[in-house]
Amino acid sequence: MSGAEESDDMMMCCAACGIAGVDDIKLKDCSACKLVKYCGVKCQKDHRPQHKKECKKRAAELRDEILFKQPESSYLGDCPICCLPLPLDATKSILMACCCKLICDGCHIANQMREMKEKLEKKCPFCRHSLPESDEEAVQIRMKRVEVNDPVAIGRLGRRLYNEGHYKGAFQHYKKAAELGDVYAQYSLSCVYRDGLGVEKDKKKEVYHLEEAAIGGSPDARHNLAIFELNNGRMDRVVKHLIINAKLGDDKSVEGLKENYADGLVSKEDFAVALRAHQAAIDATKSTQRDKAAEYEIFKSTSG
Repeated sequence: MSGAEESDDMMMCCAACGIAGVDDIKLKDCSACKLVKYCGVKCQKDHRPQHKKECKKRAAELRDEILFKQPESSYLGDCPICCLPLPLDATKSILMACCCKLICDGCHIANQMREMKEKLEKKCPFCRHSLPESDEEAVQIRMKRVEVNDPVAIGRLGRRLYNEGHYKGAFQHYKKAAELGDVYAQYSLSCVYRDGLGVEKDKKKEVYHLEEAAIGGSPDARHNLAIFELNNGRMDRVVKHLIINAKLGDDKSVEGLKENYADGLVSKEDFAVALRAHQAAIDATKSTQRDKAAEYEIFKSTSG
């Protein structure tokens, strides 16, 4: 019998007792490695000492497959109006309090200009809700989003609490937002566990949340992972993180790749591919409307 056939047979039988998964015998995968199956909890526990080493190795491999898969875009995604990727520069988009949507400056300022020209009421360019007239009103509006479990609103409330020094409250909101799928909250949790504010410092949890945020497309999280791997001397992993980030349009990672290329740690081909992908990511965020918005912002800043 070949190794492949033997492996297939194992997959159809309980790895501990050997009972076949037929009729009413339901086998379940080992949740960590997916390599073997068990007929019950007792068999899984009995087989654990024998399986532990192989399981941890395969689980780590599976985790790396997910961690080092290139995200389709950054966690910011696209502007919901023009449908172009949002720039990584946070100053080039605005979070609307009413709907918690990130709107690019191009669409935001174009809407403002139209309202000024036609003397219209100021409204959100996405959901058309009237804009708040004060910071207090904006907070009240955003709290309505928190009440309906909007993960972005919950995460931003966590940041406000954190900035005000309410670290335990911030942690609870970050945790809830992360559970609801907010990538920014995953990154924020990594910072909380790193600094030990509101919780005890925990390096394993810090790295776990960095990985979750990086998988979700956070360049900042992946940058911190690259630093973590650098401190551990695992340069192959550093380079992988930098290449992924560069392809998302992250400038810092390109500078890091240049240094590693000069040191002979990045191949010429990989470096060239990363540079082309970086430029393509930057170009994808550009539009005539966004250029006009940038010119308008410069005019406002210079005219006082």
